[in-house]
Amino acid sequence: MGKTLLSVGLDVGTTSTQMILSKLTAENRASSFAVPKMEITDREILYRSPVYFTPLVSHNLVDGAALRKLIGKEYQAAGITPADVDTGAVIITGETSRKENAQTVLNELSHFAGDFVVATAGPDLESILAARGAGAVERSEGNRVLHMDIGGGTSNLCLVEDGKILATGCLNVGGRLLKLDKSGRITYRSPVLAGITSLQVGDAPTTHQLEELAQTLTAALEMAAGLQEETDILCKLMTKETGKPWQIPNGVIPSFSGGVADCIAGEHPDGQFGDIGPALGRAIRMSRLCAGQYFLGTETIRATVIGAGCHSVRLSGSTVFHQHITFPLKNVPAAVTDNPETASQVEDALRMLDAGGFLVIPGYSAPHYGQVKALADILAKGFGEKPVLVCVEADMAKALGHCLRLLLPEDRPCLCMDGLRLETGAYLDVGEPVGPALPVVIKTLVLGGNP
Repeated sequence: MGKTLLSVGLDVGTTSTQMILSKLTAENRASSFAVPKMEITDREILYRSPVYFTPLVSHNLVDGAALRKLIGKEYQAAGITPADVDTGAVIITGETSRKENAQTVLNELSHFAGDFVVATAGPDLESILAARGAGAVERSEGNRVLHMDIGGGTSNLCLVEDGKILATGCLNVGGRLLKLDKSGRITYRSPVLAGITSLQVGDAPTTHQLEELAQTLTAALEMAAGLQEETDILCKLMTKETGKPWQIPNGVIPSFSGGVADCIAGEHPDGQFGDIGPALGRAIRMSRLCAGQYFLGTETIRATVIGAGCHSVRLSGSTVFHQHITFPLKNVPAAVTDNPETASQVEDALRMLDAGGFLVIPGYSAPHYGQVKALADILAKGFGEKPVLVCVEADMAKALGHCLRLLLPEDRPCLCMDGLRLETGAYLDVGEPVGPALPVVIKTLVLGGNP
């Protein structure tokens, strides 16, 4: 019989805010004679909230109090309290993550987070969650798929092949980069459109002008998919938050989700949503992106929130070790060491974790006892008086932990996990054990700043 976890997903986006509640089932998939291997084997959505417009005080300020009230109402409708929640994700996405009070909003929502719900924003995580929530990862079996989650302020890109995430990226392309009132006059123009369009707040654009802007934004999506020769428009609209350049892929099948995806699938009149979403959807439908095979997500506007509620959690390997650790751990940074057998390399990585965090050790296939003991010696000295937090890729965490236990003071917190592949710059949340494994959310935290 598997263990069940109640998971909540909250997505506060540029345009919309929504919540889902789901039940995750974790089971041991290994045989009786093997090391346990805990996996999440089933995901069942129990409740979907309505899709709300994200409440704003102004163009630069999210209304935290109104958002808190909205989510409180949805918790009541779902029949849950914060104490019932085991895991999940609260994410602030798109342009909303750049609002002046984004961190304040996260604090407002922390009341609903239970003991182990992440509060995070970042294009890498958003891209992956949207691709999973829309079904693009499953559709990539035997295919190379470029999933585009096109929302109000940004388009999150996720390149997937045979179920594996190859790359992520983010473009400042979305339906609410330009907002219009009922008379058709512009009430808001995103700063990212500077140099892209001459339209200004107060203008009453013609249908042709809106279509021209939508075609320019669509051209950037085509370039990102390798379907049009690259120009400077791609560089202007590609965000820099991921810290990695976007590599133009070859031979991809486009896949779409997000609010604008609904405007690709169906005809919506200009002005219906007070933005350029309908024009952008039409431009995409008439572009090279939809000239051949393409996918519309099994979920469109709800793709990211379903990814957050159902797909944000993974389980560590089962040979973990922990002592004097108080779970949950939240927002713990990670740094990778290239050569853990050299004390200076370990010290270099630990310097990146000024206030403490996880040291990530890749490789080490089938290490012998001497290697594990030598590594424990280096780690015990390198961490100094800080809690010893280690992630190893190889199946060796328990052996490493027992070696460390002999070297550390009896009351020193120590946690060793395996079966995880991480990069420097990742942040981890780690929850209470599920059987012999630990539930982990790996994420990026990017708040504030301009693209």
